Amino acid sequence: MDKIRNIAIIAHVDHGKTTLVDQLLRQSGTFRSNQKIEERVMDSMDLEREKGITIRAKNAAFQWNGYRINIVDTPGHADFGGEVERIMKMVDGVLLVVDAHDGPQAQTRFVLRKALENKLKPVVVINKIDRENARPHRVVDMVFDLFVELKATDDQLDFPIVYASAKNGYAMRELHDNGDDMKPLFEAIVRHVPPPKVSTEPFFQMLVSNLDYSDYLGRIALGRIVSGRVAVG
Repeated sequence: MDKIRNIAIIAHVDHGKTTLVDQLLRQSGTFRSNQKIEERVMDSMDLEREKGITIRAKNAAFQWNGYRINIVDTPGHADFGGEVERIMKMVDGVLLVVDAHDGPQAQTRFVLRKALENKLKPVVVINKIDRENARPHRVVDMVFDLFVELKATDDQLDFPIVYASAKNGYAMRELHDNGDDMKPLFEAIVRHVPPPKVSTEPFFQMLVSNLDYSDYLGRIALGRIVSGRVAVG
């Protein structure tokens, strides 16, 4: 269990979180180097692709340096806030993605409040730092002020910061670093997001978050195991 990380990625609409997930999947080796990857791989509904927003929470998993990272891309649009509330029960940490110019917006406040209420410690990603009008230092101050306003704990206020350009596929721990790939973000995830806590009770219990369907497997339940174990057969 020490090598598992369960995280949600949350942000205001159009701040780039779905593009960030695409890059994490690409650079973790989830796809073959010669495989054609459709943009916005976690937006599977026609309406999502048409509008360019995420409506329902999606689940993905990848391996990085021996860690299994389960990631949920949650809605950033206010109309679908119920999905955000539900998914906070499924994860141990969150990536809070904030635009390097716009700063925290209305939906950022909503999802951050839900994360703090569930005692999740965010990793803050200042995205779109490649924009000409980016103001990352000011945006970091705005994020900190929002944490204080939402009565974050001292531990939650000590959030790690990663600067990124999801569009161009790189991240940095410091603004003066050379950004080549997403490695700094992978490292922040495994370092700051705790592994899941599982009860030692022998009875199997699972908190189901999503139901899906496969032509090959039939109905699929997606969720978080809180105690016991399950095996084929």
